[in-house]
Amino acid sequence: KQLMAMEITQFLLAAQSADARVRTEAEGSLKQFQEQNLPQFLLSLSFELANNEKPSESRRLAGILLKNSLDAKDSGRKELLVKQWCAIDLALKSQIKELLLRTIGSSVPEARHTSAQVIAKVASIEVPQKQWPELVGSLLSNMTQPESPAHLKQSTLETLGYVCEEISHHDLVQDEVNSVLTAVVQGMNQAANNAEVRLAATKALLNALDFSQTNFENEMERSYIMKMVCETACAKEAVIRQAAFECLVSIASTYYEVLEQYMQTLFELTAKAVKEDEESVALQAVEFWSTICDEEIDRQEYDSPDTGDSSPPHSGFIEKALPHLVPMLLETLEKQEEDQDHEDDVWNISMAGGTCLGLVARTVGDGIVPLVMPFVEVNIRKPNWRSREAATYAFGSILEGPTIDKLAPMVAAGLEFLLTATKDENNHVRDTTAWTLSRIFEFLHTPDSGFSVISPQNLPRIVGVLLESMKDVPNVAEKVCGAIYNLAQGYEDAGASSSLLSPYLTEIIQHLLAAAERTDGPESKLRSASYETLNEVVRCSNLLEASGIIGQLLPVIMVKLGQTMDLQVVSTEDREKQAELQASLCGVLQVIIQKLSSKDETKPIIMQNADQIMMLFLRVFGCHSSSVHEEAMLAIGALAYATGAEFAKYMPELFKYLQTGLQNFEEYQVCSITVGVIGDICRALDDKILPFCDQIMSLLIQNLQSDALHRSVKPPIFSCFGDIALAIGGHFERYVATALQIMQGAAQVCAQMDTLDEELMDYGNQLRRSIFEAYSGILQGFKDAKAELMVPYAQHLLQFVELVSKDSLRDESVTKAAVAAMGDLADVVGEKIKPLFSNFTFCGEFLSECLDSEDEDLKDTARWTQGMIARLMVT
Repeated sequence: KQLMAMEITQFLLAAQSADARVRTEAEGSLKQFQEQNLPQFLLSLSFELANNEKPSESRRLAGILLKNSLDAKDSGRKELLVKQWCAIDLALKSQIKELLLRTIGSSVPEARHTSAQVIAKVASIEVPQKQWPELVGSLLSNMTQPESPAHLKQSTLETLGYVCEEISHHDLVQDEVNSVLTAVVQGMNQAANNAEVRLAATKALLNALDFSQTNFENEMERSYIMKMVCETACAKEAVIRQAAFECLVSIASTYYEVLEQYMQTLFELTAKAVKEDEESVALQAVEFWSTICDEEIDRQEYDSPDTGDSSPPHSGFIEKALPHLVPMLLETLEKQEEDQDHEDDVWNISMAGGTCLGLVARTVGDGIVPLVMPFVEVNIRKPNWRSREAATYAFGSILEGPTIDKLAPMVAAGLEFLLTATKDENNHVRDTTAWTLSRIFEFLHTPDSGFSVISPQNLPRIVGVLLESMKDVPNVAEKVCGAIYNLAQGYEDAGASSSLLSPYLTEIIQHLLAAAERTDGPESKLRSASYETLNEVVRCSNLLEASGIIGQLLPVIMVKLGQTMDLQVVSTEDREKQAELQASLCGVLQVIIQKLSSKDETKPIIMQNADQIMMLFLRVFGCHSSSVHEEAMLAIGALAYATGAEFAKYMPELFKYLQTGLQNFEEYQVCSITVGVIGDICRALDDKILPFCDQIMSLLIQNLQSDALHRSVKPPIFSCFGDIALAIGGHFERYVATALQIMQGAAQVCAQMDTLDEELMDYGNQLRRSIFEAYSGILQGFKDAKAELMVPYAQHLLQFVELVSKDSLRDESVTKAAVAAMGDLADVVGEKIKPLFSNFTFCGEFLSECLDSEDEDLKDTARWTQGMIARLMVT
């Protein structure tokens, strides 16, 4: 059937009208057309986009609508769009594709650009399924025909680049890869092409590099590509030089192993760019060296002696370049911007240089110290603020990597100087000084390992300086929060020395609360930094000495949270401010609840305040903001743990918010946290949770069956099955059939998962672990009554364990959960399934493999399971 394109220009123009009524009406008509006849809608849009007579506004919107009909950020929506496209009649699809391919030759740049993107979206659906075999050929013929105009070459290269970005290198055969690379590299040729074509070619190469494995293994082809990239890195147009350096950055990580012969040239190229070129180009040149560091750091970590694995080759490029590389980076540090702030999104050459210097320090360790310290010593006292800031930044940048022996004397000598520099007249110098102090406390203050630059003698001076600096301008005060955070963290688990900070707690807490109240400058960052630091100070404090102080902090925070309910909320900005403040305060309450309920002596403080705290949380839910929802839920989980069975009285009020959380698919983190909190509540209430279980289980099961819920929420739900079963014991009988059917389905999914995809592997591990946790919880719940209910599921469980035992890539935590579930099965169901254990011969091997593990926990679990199975077989 021949479908004709509809005339939709007037709707597309009206949908962009300044008059809201006209606009809404036109949007409605377009939406209706899309829903009633998608194939014809897409065809009409393609005609609009392809037609040079049409106004550019209507073509632009046509392109956007086409793209949005093929692709979406949300994975569920995307799947639906792909299904809809696949269902369209073949003849019609090829008509649309021909129109798109024609449009990349249009004389209007915007139409070309849009059709390039749409072609790539169609390719992402069709090329993997071998449904558009002629695509690459037809694009390449645009490049090879002698009469092809420059604008056609430019948009063809752009399209090739987008297509490479959308598909995987498994989707093309090597011949196609070679032709694409040839076309792209020829497009970079300076003599033959104008700047637009060369820029498009260089950007396309960046996306095609992933495909070039075979070509990079061949020395001749590799050297040709490298030569073209290096020539392009010297082009006269800065945007083209920048794109070429971006290619080099990508090559540094993808093809590190074969770079040896080019390194001299690459050093000269990058050094020249860093010294002389525009910032956008210089930044990529520094990024090249940062990427080489990342590669070498990864390889060094891989090289740890205990694994005995042969590590990927490490060429020591950084070590060899050190004497030239470090001075080049130090020089960038003095090119600060007048108003840069170390944490802001400012990214300029001095920030990039310092970051790279830090990576070099992590790569070569002690070797960097003698190259940097002379620079620090010469510049740290100079009258020009740029020199002082650069010296401080260099010093702070190299604190991670070198050994404590190498750094300790240097830091001991410099600490007093830095403390004085917190009073420097220049804001940047103070900012960087506070940042450097923070790094000193992060890397050189670990009393539990026996080393700290902080002693009982210098601590009063350090705390005094930090608290004084908390009153500085917001960007400095925020870095000071970081320093206090690391200072407190160092004393966690530090035995006796954790008492050192106790005398200062009251003052530190007062200063942090005062900083959180400030209204100068962009205060929100300082506020959240103050509260995060307050949490760390409370979390790491010595509870026996600090309980009184924390007990006094509790009502202060409760009052503050109560006050947020009365804030004037007129605009969305007000609403966001209120939500952010409530989230921070709920976070502080969570930490206080966890801290005080961790010891029996201090638990009563929480019990006395629990009713009021819970009332506050319920009022917070009434303000309806997802960011707060998460924090309040986590705090409620902590409260349930602290109050135990007493928590039951809050359930009738709380339950509707738990339901809302479980149904919140949009903000799936909220949903996931709610599932976790239900687990906490089950542990607190045991069978007092029973009246709510029907509704909870029904929601959890709906969630598991829904395609709209983000997959990351599904593993916590299975673990939650286990928590519920443990809490209600034999009462779980009414859910067992449904729950196990879904668990078996999920186990099936695990068996068919693509093991090449790293993200999927991660998810697969979480899913398998949580299914075993569910089995364990259900089995243990039935232990004293109704164990026979699990007999029909025993075989499936053992098959699942066997399947997992054959997967050499599984996570240690999955192994542990599988072994535990197997032991629970033998322990709980016993006699009736004795023959099953005789049939599954893998058990013995699997257990001995676990008994050989380095992991003590896993060994203990395996021993216990071995005992349970042995006891069963003997009787």
